[in-house]
Order: sequence, then structure tokens, then C-alpha cells
Amino acid sequence: MSFKIAMIGAGSIGFTRRLVQDLMTVPEFGDIHLALTDINQESLDRITQVIRQDLRANQLSPTVTATTDRRQALGGAKYVLCTIRAGDLDALAADVEIPLKYGVDQCIGDTLCAGGIMYAQRGIPLLLAFCRDIEEVADQDALLLNYSNPMAMLTWACNKYSNVPTVGLCHGVQHSWHQIAEVLDIPPAELDVIAAGINHQTWFTSVKHRGKELTGELLAAFERHPEFSRTEKVRIDVLRRFGYYSTESNGHLSEYLPWYRKRREEIVDWISEDNWILGKTAGYLNYCRESRENYAAEYQKWLDEPSPEYLPENRSLEHGSYIIESLETGRCYRGFFNVINQGVIRNLPDDCVIEAPGYVDGNGINMVHVGDLPLGCAATCNVSVQVQRMAMEAAVHGDVQLLKLAMLHDPLVGAVCNPPEVWAMTDELLAAHAKWLPQYAG
Repeated sequence: MSFKIAMIGAGSIGFTRRLVQDLMTVPEFGDIHLALTDINQESLDRITQVIRQDLRANQLSPTVTATTDRRQALGGAKYVLCTIRAGDLDALAADVEIPLKYGVDQCIGDTLCAGGIMYAQRGIPLLLAFCRDIEEVADQDALLLNYSNPMAMLTWACNKYSNVPTVGLCHGVQHSWHQIAEVLDIPPAELDVIAAGINHQTWFTSVKHRGKELTGELLAAFERHPEFSRTEKVRIDVLRRFGYYSTESNGHLSEYLPWYRKRREEIVDWISEDNWILGKTAGYLNYCRESRENYAAEYQKWLDEPSPEYLPENRSLEHGSYIIESLETGRCYRGFFNVINQGVIRNLPDDCVIEAPGYVDGNGINMVHVGDLPLGCAATCNVSVQVQRMAMEAAVHGDVQLLKLAMLHDPLVGAVCNPPEVWAMTDELLAAHAKWLPQYAG
């Protein structure tokens, strides 16, 4: 097979390298064209060198091109993978550090809360610009597979304000599925799960083994696990009260809800210091700062070490390569995708972006009808969806008033700040982000 895949944000070396390895495990894909593009020439040069070295080691020779000219990379592309992080570390720092002055304590800040809302203001104009280029120069049926956060808001904007079909991809369900398998001491492949909701707030509404429903056994299993009982306190507490396990990490989940991070002195009771993603204040920001400091050494390490073997057993859990394989070969794949709801989950809005099971083959991506979420799960998701809606529309139209209302209705921001504080915090965030927010100019 010969077709073109464009990768926007390819300078993310670890992620791009992983996706290329996944694609190259598909036997039919030996002659595809991988077009890498990034705004950072140095990062682009480095990832291109690493990938070409890996391909040579695996005796494969697809076409690999690299350019900072996005339209050139997109020209004729049948699939587009987006892995950008909108804004640099200064933007991420503002997302986290300015709200912290107002008492809004975030671990990651990339999906909801003040940081996720501002991240959307930066990212949505970029993705809509990508979509305009795709419409003009890519294959007429090009599919955009978006890995960038905030997943739901970016994917929602692309599907509403462009003609480019866009699917959001995340690995939260797969990783949580493996967690569940571990606490139950059952191989993941033997578990049949249904997970549905919205990105980073997706719920395992059914966990079966050989036809037996095990959802009711999860709380005891997590509570007795020697590691997760200590590192996943928020998720376990939500499981205890809602009856269903949520897909996202302890740190992620804690900042989407109004209950676990609103009193600084109590945060320590809910987080773990083991890893940045488990709830540390500014955990992701500090991780990114450390990664940047170690970047040169890591790059040289990748060049010096043996290249990974492109074997089926080394393929990752990321959905992207499986979707493309299924669409191109007709082989069926079941995954969990972020798409416009359109009735898949009845008690969430039809126009929002949901995460739910779907099947892919040569006929396309077909979602499973989930029906209703449990009422508590739906209530939590619906609150987030309305914040997403307002933040997404604010980003598209540069609407300051709507942006402030999105902040006001955010669960954690609203639990911590009064309205005047929300208005002042948003003004300060807008000023700090001015160079990344052309839609708010003036």
C-alpha cells in the first residue's frame, strides 16, 4: 500500500517515535509516506534522524520527509496525526501558576479547570488552521486523528467549525483496563469491558470475565492492592461513591471535580508523591521543565542505544495505527474513540464529544450504542460538557465574557473562587497569554 500520513507536532520525539513504530508493524505499510512537520527545526531534525535510524535497523524503507512547511507536509495526505502542545513552557506555567495565586491548585491543567480552558484558547485556533490547510491541500477524504489536549474541546471545534472529520484518541481507557486486570489478577485480554463518558471522565460501566459481571468486586480489589490503594486514592474514593471506576489518573481526575483539591491543607490526603501524574501541585509543569533540561542527553541516548524492534508484540496500546490499519486493510479493530455523540450516550448532549467503544474496518468507524450512563456519572460529565461548550465557543469567537463564564462554571474553580476572583484571574491569564491568543487581540 502507498499513501501519505502527515504528522503535525512531530518534534515530540518519544510520541512520534512510538507512533511510527506502531505503523511499521503493519506488513502492508512498508511503502507509505511519513511526512513529519513541526515549527521547531531542531526538534524536527532530531526526530527525523532517530526515525531513519530505527527504520534502517529494521530493514524498512518507507518514504520519510521532514519540513517546517505544514502545507507541504499535508499535501495529498490521507491521514493526519496531530500531537502538538499549543504554546511553550511559559504558556503552561501561566496555566498553572496564575490560578494557584487564586487558590486553584492543579496537577496537570490540560483538560478542564483553569489550565485546560486556557489551553483550549491556544489550541483551537491552531487546529482550525490545520483543518483549513487539510481542506485545501490534503486528500479530499483526509481523516484527522487528534492526540492533543484538551481532547474534547479541540475535537469538538474541528468537527463543528470545519469539514474535516476528526477523531480524538487517548490511551486512558487502555491503561485503566490494565489496572483493573491487575487488581483482579486476570489477563487483560480475558476481560470484556464497556467504558463510556467524556475524555478523562470515562467510566467502566461493565467489567466481565467469561460472562460474569465483576464491577461490584472492583472496590475491594483496589483497596487491597499494595500500590494502587496508596497511589489512586481519588479514583478509589470516586469508585466507592459512584460505583464505577474512572479512566483517568489520580492527578487528572482530582482537578476535574470540586471535592479533592479545594482546601490546600487536605490535598496531601488525596495525592501520592510517587509520580508527578498522581496529584502533585504543578506536577506536569515540573515534569516538562525537567524533561527539557534532560532533552539533549536523552536524544543522544536514543541514538546510542539499539533501535526498538518493529514486532507485533512491541506494538503500543495507542489507537492510531490500528485505526489506519483497519480502514486500509478491512481488518476489524475495537477501540475507544472521541467523537461527536449523536445519540451514542443518551443522557449526554448529542452535539458534545464523548468517548465510547467503536469498531473500525474497511467501512469506516462505527460507534456502539451505549444508552444511558449511570445517573451520577452522567451528572459529573454533563457539568464538564457545559464548561467545554462555553470554553470552545469562546476560543472560536474570542468571546471574553463567555470565557469568564466557562471559568466560573468550572467545578474546581467554582469551589475555590468567588465571581470577582474568577474575573480577575481570567483577565490575568488573558494578559499572560496574549501572544498566543490572536482571537482576543484588542
